[in-house]
Amino acid sequence: MSNALAIASVTAVLKDLLDNAVIDHSLSTVVGDRVTITALPPDRIRAGGNEIVQLNLFLYNIAPNPGWHNVGLPSRNNEGQRLTNPPLAIDLYYLLSAYGIEDFDNEILLGYAMQTLHEMPVLTRDAIRKALKPVSPVDGSSLPEGMKDLSASDLAEQVEMIKITPHTISTEEISKLWSAFQANYRPSVAYHVSVVLIESKYQTRSPLPVLSRGRPDISTGRDEGVITQPDLLPPFPTIQDVKPPDKQPAIRMGERLIISGHHLDGDQAAVLFTHVRSSNTLELPASSGATSTEFQVDIPDDPESPINPDNWQAGIYSISGVIRRTDQSDRTTNELSIALAPFIKSITSDVTDGVVTLSLTCSPKVWKKQQVSLVVGDRTINAETITQDKTDTVTFKSADLPSGAQWVRLRVDGIESILIDRSGPVPVFNSSDQVVIP
Repeated sequence: MSNALAIASVTAVLKDLLDNAVIDHSLSTVVGDRVTITALPPDRIRAGGNEIVQLNLFLYNIAPNPGWHNVGLPSRNNEGQRLTNPPLAIDLYYLLSAYGIEDFDNEILLGYAMQTLHEMPVLTRDAIRKALKPVSPVDGSSLPEGMKDLSASDLAEQVEMIKITPHTISTEEISKLWSAFQANYRPSVAYHVSVVLIESKYQTRSPLPVLSRGRPDISTGRDEGVITQPDLLPPFPTIQDVKPPDKQPAIRMGERLIISGHHLDGDQAAVLFTHVRSSNTLELPASSGATSTEFQVDIPDDPESPINPDNWQAGIYSISGVIRRTDQSDRTTNELSIALAPFIKSITSDVTDGVVTLSLTCSPKVWKKQQVSLVVGDRTINAETITQDKTDTVTFKSADLPSGAQWVRLRVDGIESILIDRSGPVPVFNSSDQVVIP
């Protein structure tokens, strides 16, 4: 934070910017006279016959900054002891006026000054340090008396950057200002400079953090009190999103599902999958350590896995997470839905007496009571009757299929196999989901 010298330091930095602009743009040559930069009240500027060419920067108003106004309050406890040093946050309002002798001098000076402030809308820390503590060949002895102490203002170290923006004031306000100045009006433009943070250096009291209420009990441990959190999220484990790989609309056997939310960390995590048709619930452990916001689970495709793939069926699953901690009972999350899509492992075709027979193997197995169809190109074919309880081989017959290569999609309980491969830079059709009709 800055100290009480910050206000004067801001004025000094702005004045230095304008000084540099006079040199960089050779304004003295442009207007034909030496250009002076001042920071005086307008009534102290020489006017009339002995007027000089100059730019005057006058701090005409200071106002509290609304964004920082209540930071750090209250600053004392019930005994009146100081707990914090809340910053004095203020905005500065400047009036930049031009004084000239010849025609157009005022306009030229204001034009270059406004361009300079427009091109540097934020006072960088380096610019502040260079303006307040010039390096050789300018030494301290040649600086004005008021500048010698400003390098100690710590303005460059305050947490907020200082921003310069034009400030619109009406003709009536301008008239009132110059009437209050009791000075002759000159072309002027107003600027809003925000924010300056001034902090006191008084000593404060900072108590130690509270670890428990009362004295610790060796047998039961310490009473840590009510658990609080600085946000509006409920303190319970919650699933907010489930993400199949490669932005797919569904998950497939052998793929990894990413589950995200909040308060998901624990010693162990698992996911419960409940099929909406059969109400059959399967539990899978998390594939990696759960963080507070995410864990992952692998859908098995290996007969040797703890959860037999034969127990899975394509369709809609309701999933929930189980977070297990050694010091607490298991906590179950909310439920979200995810689709398990069938995967076509292989497909063959054969033609007998004009009837095309398509045989395919899929994963997971198709259950007897499931509705199964195959979309060949744009034609939908229902599966032949399934007699087994579960099977990975399904047959389809149709006499109305065109010859040639056709894209196929297996549909089980309304969930289609994923025809589009999104793993590459652009989406393409899966080359394996194609059959050649003789």
